[in-house]
Amino acid sequence: MQDILAELESRRAEARAGGGARRIEAQHGKGKLTARERIELLLDEGSFEEFDMFVAHRCTEFGMASQRPAGDGVVTGWGTVNGRQVYVYSQDFTVFGGSLSETHAQKICKIMDMAMQNGAPVIGLNDSGGARIQEGVASLAGYAEVFQRNVMASGVVPQISVIMGPCAGGAVYSPAMTDFIFMVKDSSYMFVTGPDVVKTVTNEVVTAEELGGAATHTRRSSVADGAYENDVEALAEVRRLVDFLPLSNREKPPVRPFHDEVDRIEPALDTLIPENPNQPYDMKELIGKLADEGDFFEIQAEFAKNIVTGFIRLEGRTVGVVANQPLVLAGCLDIDSSRKAARFVRFCDAFEIPLLTLVDVPGFMPGTAQEFGGVIKHGAKLLFAYGEATVPKVTLITRKAYGGAYDVMSSKHLRGDFNYAWPTAEIAVMGAKGAVEILYRSELGEPEKIAARTRDYEDRFANPFVAAERGFIDEVIQPRGTRKRLCRAFASLRGKQQSNPWKKHDNIPL
Repeated sequence: MQDILAELESRRAEARAGGGARRIEAQHGKGKLTARERIELLLDEGSFEEFDMFVAHRCTEFGMASQRPAGDGVVTGWGTVNGRQVYVYSQDFTVFGGSLSETHAQKICKIMDMAMQNGAPVIGLNDSGGARIQEGVASLAGYAEVFQRNVMASGVVPQISVIMGPCAGGAVYSPAMTDFIFMVKDSSYMFVTGPDVVKTVTNEVVTAEELGGAATHTRRSSVADGAYENDVEALAEVRRLVDFLPLSNREKPPVRPFHDEVDRIEPALDTLIPENPNQPYDMKELIGKLADEGDFFEIQAEFAKNIVTGFIRLEGRTVGVVANQPLVLAGCLDIDSSRKAARFVRFCDAFEIPLLTLVDVPGFMPGTAQEFGGVIKHGAKLLFAYGEATVPKVTLITRKAYGGAYDVMSSKHLRGDFNYAWPTAEIAVMGAKGAVEILYRSELGEPEKIAARTRDYEDRFANPFVAAERGFIDEVIQPRGTRKRLCRAFASLRGKQQSNPWKKHDNIPL
């Protein structure tokens, strides 16, 4: 018996060693942690239960029969994050460069199947050279098996990808189908074809960092939702995100203890809106003053900064926030901001996370670049997302809500539950100047008359009361008491039940 136990421990030690001390040292030399070190940081101490530690590949081509390390380049299992169950896989770059083989894929598929059956998030820590060339089409089939499970798990359990090294070729499509993608600066990259292939095919000379680094994907492509300085920070932030999310679509988001007063008064909000209607202010200041303890987890902070998305808590309960940002492009909606917000709204709706929409939008961005780029269809994505959402929806208009953008931003007409406005709100088809120039075109040569007409238009329409008279605004509230009103609104909506007509699925304008 002792011999058997000793052999077990010996085999375990060999599996835990991955590609060996030399390769582990090389991994550390790049500023990267090993697959197992990452899991230890991600999960609660001592909670990890590993699956398939001794699985080995079956390839016999190209001398592979003599190299069959236990685990086959990926560590899989489950554990807890602050006591709540998650499934995790972590690719081991020290074993065949973390490349995906048939058995490597089977290990990942196994935990994804278990996650869907048991209702728990899947977190993938990606650090892989791509498909294992020695296995050929078997490796490609493995990728497709993982992709199919990404599709099936979408909207069933939260899926989070952390890119902690290379992720290239077909490998990028699994993270692309997950709900959130985070990257590590200077040590991770994602692209379909690498710099060498790009140079061969298009004659473009580009580095791996420029082509698919963290800065590229957080600021330009919007592929990634956030980027962090190192592995440790990235994993700590993933733990923080998991705390905001439900375990599956069968459960409500978690309720956390909070130490903030529900009826906290914020006098500073009375002066947040500048006297000059064209002067910007920081919408994140409002978000911070509304949230429990000012805690805000922002999603895609570096992309389409004219709209802000992320999670806060009100009375300890998760709320998704979508907010126009007057500091950037005056808060206009455009192609990028519409796509960013639409995806976030649909995630929240899929997992029963209530939505808070903070509105200060002068309209859609004009120009040929926007029209040629399809702003009509991209703007319709956000409209569609809000219109189909059945979660509790509370909207607050702080200042401008003009034209079609008023409709799109979770208006009463898109089944908004509570639609509030501050006294500074202006709800109209367009701004006073533009409206007067259309209505009184014949008087354009008379500045005094136009100025008088503009003042008259502002007096009549540059306020929330016309909309309130029609019931499109439920209440005009004092800025200082906004937190209390929002908390009470969401509390009253906890029992909300709403459903859409039966359909196989909708056809969102992609």
